[in-house]
Parts: sequence; C-alpha cells; structure tokens
Amino acid sequence: MIINGLLTLACLLIPIGAEAGNQQNEQAYQQGRISSDGIGKYYMGREISHVMGHLGAGWLERPSREQEERTDLLLSNMGLKPTDVVVDLGAGTGYFSFPMATQVPQGKVLAVDIQGEMLDIIEQRKATQNISNIETIIATETQPNIPHDSTDIVLMVDAYHEFSYPKEVMQGVVTGLKPGGRVALVEYRGEDRNVPIKRLHKMTEKQAKKEMQAVGLTWIKTDNYLPQQHVMIFQKPYAPLNK
Repeated sequence: MIINGLLTLACLLIPIGAEAGNQQNEQAYQQGRISSDGIGKYYMGREISHVMGHLGAGWLERPSREQEERTDLLLSNMGLKPTDVVVDLGAGTGYFSFPMATQVPQGKVLAVDIQGEMLDIIEQRKATQNISNIETIIATETQPNIPHDSTDIVLMVDAYHEFSYPKEVMQGVVTGLKPGGRVALVEYRGEDRNVPIKRLHKMTEKQAKKEMQAVGLTWIKTDNYLPQQHVMIFQKPYAPLNK
C-alpha cells in the first residue's frame, strides 16, 4: 500500500513535480478536480485513489474474503514454480505472501510495502508460523526497492490504483524483474458497474494496458475467472540476443 502526499487543489489540470525522477516522469502527472474518493492527482487520465492504511488490516484478513474474491482460485492459477522468486507488492498483512511461500519452497517471497506497520505484522506472523522464505522490504512512494533482475513474478492485488507515483514504482518493478518475468495485476473490473467497489478503486483493462505499456511491459492475457476482478498478466521483454 502506498501513502499519498498532500496535494494543492487546482481547478485546471497542470503539471506537478514528482519527488524524484527525470523531466519526463515529472510531466507524467497532473493535478485537477478532487473526487470524493481521490487525491486530485492524475496519471494518464486516471485519478489516483485514497490509500487504505494499516488501520484497515482487519479488512484484508476478513474471513469472508476467500469466498467473496475467490483468492483460492488466484493462488492456484499463479503458475508458480518451486524455485520462483515472487514479489507481493503492497503486501499488507501478508494475506498472499504466506500461501505463496508454501508454493515456492526452494524460492522465496519478497513482501514489499511502504507501511512499516504492515511489515511488522508479517514479521510477527513469520515467527509464529516458523516461515523462513519470506523477506520483508520497506518501499518508498517512488521506489519498491526490489533487487535488480531478481524476480520471476510480481503480484499486485488491489494496490496499484493507490500508488502515488505509479510510473516510478513500475519502472522499479521492471528493473527488478528478470528478463521474461511477469507482472500479475489484479484489480476490480472498472468496466462493470455491478462490482460494488468505489469507482477509483477499480481499473479497466484498457487503462491498465496503457499504463503498463508506458513502462515497457507487454500485455500477455487477461483472465476473468474471479468473480469481480481482472487478472492481467504483463511481461518484461527478454534481453536481445548478442549477435
């Protein structure tokens, strides 16, 4: 989960500076009308939503979540190999980190979050459950701090739409992926008005494709086996062969 900074209200869209990054990144964001569930900061036409803080940890672990979201289907369709290195970006309480750790016994899960309080929960659970192949990583608003070329797959579940600096974070994700590595982007379907989630906490497939393409990721497929969410798979290109 990514914590958003305070923004100054403006009536018209005007460029605002990013904390870090080059001129191109600074011009990627605009400031405009603040929706009831947004922060008034826009990226590629999409207003970034408010973030859910660590005080919402109980909602992440609610007993009804598996049935409502069919998280069991998501985990069984990840296609993880026993030796994979997996990033759970926006890991929260580790809801996905812990079951994925059992699927990669010779690999590991990197649980990444910007909130230290969330990572403390994961560390406590690791000690209680005697799990040794989960590593916690503290991120920043602009940098996920994933080691370069280290990761086979990055999972983001209902987190990306809250990132304050999505372009910079995803550039860090691409750097952290191995050539051919994948991103699994899971978001509530923005095209479906019947999905009972606030508008800015949903994403359309079209918008997701546009934003992932902007950082060099290639769309592979979109699965819709979950009741309310897209599972969108993107891939980092393989390095060109040396001639």
